Amino acid sequence: MSLTRRTFCLTASAAALAGCTSYTRQSPRLPEAAPPAGRRIAPEYLQMYRAMPEERFPIPAVDLTKVDPLYYRQYVDYRSEYPAGTIIVDTPNRFLYLTMENNKAMRYGVGIGRAGFAWGGKARIAYKREWPTWTPPAEMIERQPELEKYRNGMAPALDNPLGARALYIFEGNRDTLYRLHGTSEAYSIGKAVSSGCVRLMHQDVIDLYNRVPNGTNIVVLQA
Repeated sequence: MSLTRRTFCLTASAAALAGCTSYTRQSPRLPEAAPPAGRRIAPEYLQMYRAMPEERFPIPAVDLTKVDPLYYRQYVDYRSEYPAGTIIVDTPNRFLYLTMENNKAMRYGVGIGRAGFAWGGKARIAYKREWPTWTPPAEMIERQPELEKYRNGMAPALDNPLGARALYIFEGNRDTLYRLHGTSEAYSIGKAVSSGCVRLMHQDVIDLYNRVPNGTNIVVLQA
């Protein structure tokens, strides 16, 4: 199944997807499980989501009490028809898998854009960027005039909508306008939250970025 013009809906409305702006909505599929305030968090997860002062823009530690442990990064059993090294986005369940040998995968929790439910199929990661510039589409600026100052791009920063890393999804030579990218809004993981992109916690998108090369195949699964 290829990512056709129909499935991506690359019209004026879909052009807003590259904005990746926040829009929080409760998941229609999974119940929200608020972690107990006093829940003990295993040391390996505290280390996994530690502060990263070595980054160009220092990243604070994730407040893991705001994230369902289901969405912490985990090495899991995962049987797939796709070869090792494939990214698989399980849209309904808010997971991203990086397939590995011997029916294993690295699993990350993600936030899914509302419009992300309208597309699915196969594409590739054309290229990756550290601390990318974010440029809102003209259609988004028209709807939100306050974004005019970013017409030529918003400088990298923690509050940049693309966060610490971005992986750009193409079908052939065509930019689909979808991204895998970082977010500081840990509470949004596991929800439908943005205009159209797939977001991961900064520490997770950095881990994924370091594991996959340009040209990596990506498959987006729908319900």
